[in-house]
Amino acid sequence: MKKIITLVSIIVGGIALDLLTKLLVANLMDLGQSIALIPGVLNLTYIHNRGAAFGMLADHRWVFMVISSVAIIGIGIYLFRFCKERMLLKVGLALIVSGGIGNMIDRIFYGYVIDMIDFCLFDFWMWIFNVADACVCVGAGIVILALILDMIKEGKEKKKKNADKQ
Repeated sequence: MKKIITLVSIIVGGIALDLLTKLLVANLMDLGQSIALIPGVLNLTYIHNRGAAFGMLADHRWVFMVISSVAIIGIGIYLFRFCKERMLLKVGLALIVSGGIGNMIDRIFYGYVIDMIDFCLFDFWMWIFNVADACVCVGAGIVILALILDMIKEGKEKKKKNADKQ
């Protein structure tokens, strides 16, 4: 039960933080306005994103809503019903669900996603994102890390098993 409460807290906390930051930006900034938080590194830039992650494939709202809904529901069912893996994998999946729901709320109510985190340290980085996007990306990174750690663990167990046979 404690693990379920932790996972639900991660999901609800991520959604709440995402919605709060979007609400503040939408109410306190003008569309297109940019404020340097750390000059040359990080700006707060208010934009509307009508596409997928980082603005790709703009104006395909219904496609994203269907794909996102299926993914959120599928990952959620797996997370709470079938996932018997370590907590690290579950945390990653909870973050992905959280971010997916956060952006889905925007698409349903506004028809676009509010983005504001403008990482401008590198010239090649041109995307503006939000807390929900960060949750999805960090969650995916944690899932990958958990899977790599599981593969390493399985490899060590297999190696030990083979050594014990000899």
